[in-house]
Amino acid sequence: MIALKDIARIADVSISTVSNVLNGRKNVGQETRERILRICEEYGYDTSGAGKKAKAGQSNTVLFIFSDFDRDFYMKIIEGISDCLTENGFNLVVCTNKSSADFMRSSFAGGAICLDGSMTDAFLAGVASKEMPVVVMDRIMDGGQANAKSVVVDNYPVMCELVQALVDRGMKRFGYIGGLSHTLDNKERFAGFADTLANNRMTFDQKYYYHGNYRENSGYQAAKLMLLSNDLPDVVVCANDSMALGAIKAFEEHRVRVPEDVSVTGFDDSAIAEMAGLTTVAIPRYESGYIAAKKLLELIGGQPAETGPFKMGATVRWRKTVK
Repeated sequence: MIALKDIARIADVSISTVSNVLNGRKNVGQETRERILRICEEYGYDTSGAGKKAKAGQSNTVLFIFSDFDRDFYMKIIEGISDCLTENGFNLVVCTNKSSADFMRSSFAGGAICLDGSMTDAFLAGVASKEMPVVVMDRIMDGGQANAKSVVVDNYPVMCELVQALVDRGMKRFGYIGGLSHTLDNKERFAGFADTLANNRMTFDQKYYYHGNYRENSGYQAAKLMLLSNDLPDVVVCANDSMALGAIKAFEEHRVRVPEDVSVTGFDDSAIAEMAGLTTVAIPRYESGYIAAKKLLELIGGQPAETGPFKMGATVRWRKTVK
């Protein structure tokens, strides 16, 4: 289905100009207005919902809350959120957890999208209401919440796919660098890793499990510990790209060749991972942001939350760090 950004491209105007026309604002020239409306009609774009905003008395501002600004990771998500909100006449404010708690308790915003592990389920459940619906990303809130929705990546099956392919390539000794142990991503990714090895009657030695925190330096330090043991695995599976790149850096400093001496995989498919030729799992970050915003707008519009989280698929990207 054609989107607002497509209308903007065809009309050779900005997305905000199209949004202004569809929301009845008077700051667009008549000729441009007529051209945009004509294109909408020609391509079957439904303009009936374009001007839908928050309910009477409710703010049409949406918060996106994050805790750690990794530009490459967040920008695609923010772009997806912004496009969906712009198409529907809502405003976006991006903020950190230091200020967002106060915003969520006030009437400043009409809803929030949270990608912040430091905000507890208890806090989010307490603040979520008809006036302040909440969508959380990368985790599933405990208990059913009528005014909250989860949008997550379906980590388990794609990790199973990755590890099975590594087994099929002849890999026998596996290492794993995990992220923060309490996070849903790490739990699901490691479960897919361990279950696939078990299904192939391969025992995973816990001495090859190294704890990280999703940052590059933790992957670097984990690889340094592997090097000190003088017992490298055939492949190191990492819970995200940053740790994988840190591990590769440590290996290269010690003249351990990737992938000739040890293969390395990541998870996320960041821009730097592609540049480095890292085998990884591609997460549709733009789409996840767009869908999170779409689910939030449904809650703002009074539509009850669907049962269970919305799970997004991911895809393995094979590159040069696996032999």
